Amino acid sequence: MASPSDPEVVQAEPNETGVYEIESLCMNCRDNGVTRILPIKIPFFKEILLESFSCDHCGWKNNTVKSAGQIQEKGTKYTFRLDKMADLQRQVVRSDSGTFKVEDIDLEMPPAPGQFTNLEGLISKIKTDLEYGQPARKEANPDLYQALESIIGKLAKMLDGSGFPFTVSLDDISGNSFIEPSPDDKGAKYIRQDYLRTNSQNAQLGLLADEEVQDVSAGGMEGVDIVDDQVYELHAECPACSKPCTVNMKKTNIPHFKEVIIMATVCDHCGYRTSDVKTGGAIPEKGKRITLEIKTIEDMSRDILKSESCVLKSSDLGLEVQPGTLGGRFTTVEGLLTQVRDQLHGQIFDFGDEDLAPGDSMASETKARWDNFFLKLDRAIKADFPYSIILEDPLANSFVQKNVDSGDDPQIKTEEYERTEEEMEDLGLKDMKTENYQDDSDD
Repeated sequence: MASPSDPEVVQAEPNETGVYEIESLCMNCRDNGVTRILPIKIPFFKEILLESFSCDHCGWKNNTVKSAGQIQEKGTKYTFRLDKMADLQRQVVRSDSGTFKVEDIDLEMPPAPGQFTNLEGLISKIKTDLEYGQPARKEANPDLYQALESIIGKLAKMLDGSGFPFTVSLDDISGNSFIEPSPDDKGAKYIRQDYLRTNSQNAQLGLLADEEVQDVSAGGMEGVDIVDDQVYELHAECPACSKPCTVNMKKTNIPHFKEVIIMATVCDHCGYRTSDVKTGGAIPEKGKRITLEIKTIEDMSRDILKSESCVLKSSDLGLEVQPGTLGGRFTTVEGLLTQVRDQLHGQIFDFGDEDLAPGDSMASETKARWDNFFLKLDRAIKADFPYSIILEDPLANSFVQKNVDSGDDPQIKTEEYERTEEEMEDLGLKDMKTENYQDDSDD
């Protein structure tokens, strides 16, 4: 993108299509060209700026996307499995700090000027870039030519539908990239994971000077006798702004379950706040699946612990929340579903906004599906109808409070299940050895 040098606003007010024009320096011929900027709001996401530069002197043109908002408190990684042609039309915003990857062929598109496109356009661009220069490579480097031809062929099959299913991911430390979700996404088809940035990642985004990067961990607790229900303060660094902050920690005992650690982080500098629940203990042989039948409003007051490894789902509500989306939560059923609703609603575009640029409004069919989804979820939070929710935890660290003094609660069904190979891989259990490991060290 051309970098403005003493930019002059050619058009102070947007035209009838909402476009602003700014005089900018052309990076190709060093003469003046014009940058046109269009602020738009993306359904399911946020506001961005579409920038288009053109130079009448040399014909140079360039288009980029920039976030119109601030850097988010956490980085975000989206993982999406494509299994039908319609999936290629999912919108994608890739900021200049986003890394796009086709997982099945381990092909990565490193950070570059931002783009607003769809998955078909993004994959097509990768294919076109790889095809460029192939005739010359065929003579100069036949091995590289053949290797790239194989990848180009796989990308072509992905684009024409014969390569389904395949998985892509979009990882952005700024949290300003996204892949469009759908209320029809189930299972592991669409996964969003928010994560805390490292100091070096904050420095990369300009939130921390390079000389300030250092490995500072939370204040040590060595030798401290941790007492139940007593709050301990730990000194740490804010994951959002890297300034000093406080982590409050309390150990508490959940009756009929186990001890857990509740942690809350507060930053006085940027206002960042978060809470999480950590569970411990030995890893069980099997996972645990808990099904709770919601029948009355009293059921919404049950205590519930959803660990960081747990999947929350309900076929009655068309809801599925993957691990990493909410983290660990110790709250009530009402509180958990409210947090799910608020997070989803924060990601889904505000349907009532009157400032949408032309052509950016949500499709009526998609809008109707989301309207129905949130209406049903709101009714579920009020217990207006009976339904069930399932906590599926491969580490068996989740819990639902009983509403009976003794014996089994007829509204709670608990069962053990064998962990899948994918769960074992994600949890790092396939390579973990807990028995006779001393023998290996003696060899």
